[in-house]
Amino acid sequence: MSVEMKENFPKMVDISQKGSVRRQAIAEGTIILRRSTIELIEEGKIEKGDPLQIASVGAIQAVKSTPSTLMLCHQIPIQAVNVKFSKNADSITARIDVLAESKTGVEMEALNSVTCALLNIWDVVKKYEKDSNGQYPDARIENIHVVKKTKGRS
Repeated sequence: MSVEMKENFPKMVDISQKGSVRRQAIAEGTIILRRSTIELIEEGKIEKGDPLQIASVGAIQAVKSTPSTLMLCHQIPIQAVNVKFSKNADSITARIDVLAESKTGVEMEALNSVTCALLNIWDVVKKYEKDSNGQYPDARIENIHVVKKTKGRS
């Protein structure tokens, strides 16, 4: 029994005729936290460990596993992932740079990585962000976006 594919049925784009070139994407996003939580991070007093170290590992793993959660992404041979964090009095910004020699871009990997990094930070510090009702009145993740995408040597 064969099933006819409908025109609008989801499919992975055919990239077989494209040549591999250097692809880079940089994405970033921010998590807003209480000032007291940022101070605990700076003082190394977070019970679960250093949120930025944990988030770095999570970010790298997210790049490698992007096709597992974004169904139409191709498997891409990642060549480098650079994770950087910057802290302010009430926020941490994650900036992820992903590089590959590939037939398709790596912006989804970079976006997935930033999201995962920020969620890991949230998970590690959530104890310190809850109010007396168990809610998170201050914590939020925002402004996840692609900062730069390049194709070829630049």
